[in-house]
Order: sequence, then C-alpha cells, then structure tokens
Amino acid sequence: MKITILTMFPSLFESFLLSPVLKRTIDRGYITLDIVDIKDYANGSFRHIDDSPCGGGPGMILKVDVVMRALESVKNSSSHTVLLSPKGKTLDQKRVRELSQMEDLVFICGHYEGVDARVEKRVDEMLSIGDYITTGGEVAVMVIIDAISRLQKGIIREGATEDESHENGLLEYPQYTKPIDYNGDKVPEILLSGNHGAIERYRHREALLLTKELRPDMFARYNLSEEERQLIEET
Repeated sequence: MKITILTMFPSLFESFLLSPVLKRTIDRGYITLDIVDIKDYANGSFRHIDDSPCGGGPGMILKVDVVMRALESVKNSSSHTVLLSPKGKTLDQKRVRELSQMEDLVFICGHYEGVDARVEKRVDEMLSIGDYITTGGEVAVMVIIDAISRLQKGIIREGATEDESHENGLLEYPQYTKPIDYNGDKVPEILLSGNHGAIERYRHREALLLTKELRPDMFARYNLSEEERQLIEET
C-alpha cells in the first residue's frame, strides 16, 4: 500500500513515523509513506498558499490552484483521494478496514479557516475523525494511518483485533490480569474456571451490557438477536 500525505507542515510527522507499529509496517514493506509539502507548489518567491475568503470573513483559505497542483503531482489512476474535513463522513472501524485494503491513498490536510470549496469537488471523499475542530488535518490523518497500519497482515497477532471495540458493532468486553485480588476488587471467578464456552458466553454478555450502558447510540444500531436478548436478561 502506498500512502501520500499533502501537508503544509511535514515536520509534524517526524516523530509519528517512528511510532512502533507504523515503523514496523513501513520496515516490512507493507506501507510506503510519502510526505509532500504543499508549499512547494505555490507560485512566487513568497509561496503564498492561502488567501482571504471571497465575500469577506475571518481567516485564510487554502488556494485551489496550489492544492490541486500538489494533488495532481502525486495521484494516478488507482489513487483514492481523501480530504480531511469537518464536513466529511465520520470515520468508523468499517471504513478503516476498507481503506486498509486500498492500493494507493492520498490524504490532503486542510488548515487555517479551510480549503477552497472547489477542492472538495475534486477528491473521492471527505473524512472527519469527529464532531470537533483541530488546528489542521495533520492530527486527523495520523489517527487514520495509525488505524490502517495495525490492520496490515502480520503486524498484530492474528485474531487479536477481532473482538476489539467497534469491530462487531459492540464495545469490547472487560479485560483483567493479575493480581487476581486488588484491594478486594477481584477478577470474576468465571474467567478463572477454564470453561472456555462459559467464558465466551460471559464475555459476550458483558460486551452487550457495556455497550448498552456506555454507548446507547451503538446499542440502538446493533441488530440484537433473540438469543442475545435472553443473554442480557440473565441474572
């Protein structure tokens, strides 16, 4: 997989590229990652990449011609282009898995007050990591790339991600380790029983109950089976 990031601040990614999972993914050749400075595609000695909004208003807008020159320099017929924007569809684990299977991804990091709306028409999709505003798209693209990297085959032990939160529409069940008794707060006995069938049933029930309590929005979207309904009602 090839990933290209168009950004005004390449230095922000220096330490990110050394993070253990991403570095392992790159070292093993699963991902190649290129950082492209949008400023290199600005005209003139001052390299102006932004301008005031037409019609007036606060802030500065990234110029369509500069962004598109940078984009056209790196994209090809197989590229999937993504603009990080608060207008975009909110990222979820399903979309992360879909992105992780793509051959060539190009991410555009917005900044300042935003990006000229004509850029939005020329990308394949816009993505957001949540209903809040960050200084720029750099933080958002790091989140996405981190999520993609850990799904590459062989990076994390096979099967380790299958029961994680959001993988199957539920939060992950509670996890415990030693000490068994911490100031009177004990690991549930069923987890020490060795009865794997009972443990699996217990964990699924806990995942259902935890999702219902902490993320009722997720629980409302979950397609609850009759067996799971009965499982929840057990005391």
